[in-house]
Amino acid sequence: MSDLRDLYQQLIIDHSRNPRNFRESNHANHIKEGYNPLCGDKITLYVDEEHGLIKDICFRGVGCAISTASASLMTEALKGKTVEEALQIFQDFQRLVTESDYDKLEEIKSRLGKLAALAGVVEFPMRVKCATLAWHTLKAALTNDQEKVTTE
Repeated sequence: MSDLRDLYQQLIIDHSRNPRNFRESNHANHIKEGYNPLCGDKITLYVDEEHGLIKDICFRGVGCAISTASASLMTEALKGKTVEEALQIFQDFQRLVTESDYDKLEEIKSRLGKLAALAGVVEFPMRVKCATLAWHTLKAALTNDQEKVTTE
């Protein structure tokens, strides 16, 4: 298990140091900002959605390693997915980082692929908000929620 944990840590470090899809988009039809006042993480998420399909997704912002890695992994996982699939993945990810019964989460982990690297966040409650900021921002963007996205 420690080998897998090491691999996950390496993946998180890689995505935090070299975030994928870290850019703005001129084609996005969903743009949403999110803020985690506890850690100071700020994100602007850009989603180019057409006929229910996420054609492109990217982000800009500043944040801790967990927040940046989560946003980076999220954009990789959701590009090419439908909005419905993205919202289901959001639900699965939320369970992954908030529920501590690992046995019940094995099926979810297998569905989430690389996103399962963030499963260990559940052991650090202060970091759950860091890991979920991009995801809550995504949900608000895709559902056209006009409320300010914050993890408070």
